[in-house]
Amino acid sequence: MNRTAVLHRKTKETEISVRLDLDGFDAPKISTGIGFFDHLLEIWATHARVGLSLEAAGDLHVDAHHTVEDAGIVLGGALDKALGERTGISRFGHAYCPLDEALARAVVDLSGRGFFAYGCPIVQGAVGQFPVELFEEFARAFALNARLTLHLDLIAGRNSHHVLEAMTKACARAVRMAVRIDPDLDGIPSTKGILV
Repeated sequence: MNRTAVLHRKTKETEISVRLDLDGFDAPKISTGIGFFDHLLEIWATHARVGLSLEAAGDLHVDAHHTVEDAGIVLGGALDKALGERTGISRFGHAYCPLDEALARAVVDLSGRGFFAYGCPIVQGAVGQFPVELFEEFARAFALNARLTLHLDLIAGRNSHHVLEAMTKACARAVRMAVRIDPDLDGIPSTKGILV
């Protein structure tokens, strides 16, 4: 089973290319022009144990919003494409991840329906050139375009750097669990026979 995807998206605001391999972890290759966002994507790929190359060129002279949201759109689309029919996947995943005072929880269902629930009271400020509020935009775009349900919650935390890293790691670990092939499952993990 070849669970890889290559996607390219070009608009008047951004141009983004993604290569994703769900079963072939390699050192992530990330370049968005936003240092802390690169760091978060590297963390995500490392803890999801996926091969990821993502290159983005965006209108950063305006701000980081278009680049960050569009990266979520393309990464989510690549995950959806790499999953194919979603045959044999574990489907559900969950994780708690701490980083010092921060504790995050992520729960994923590769249901075929995009849904995003976000429980993070920290929405102000920036880490480097990355506005904290854009993390929600990225995660929403990722979930909807990957056609998965994602509940992402901050349980504790004050330091924005720690909070965003913990939430990224939790999301990655939950996705890792959900995309795994279940050797005890022959078909689609749904009583309906399809995931939609």
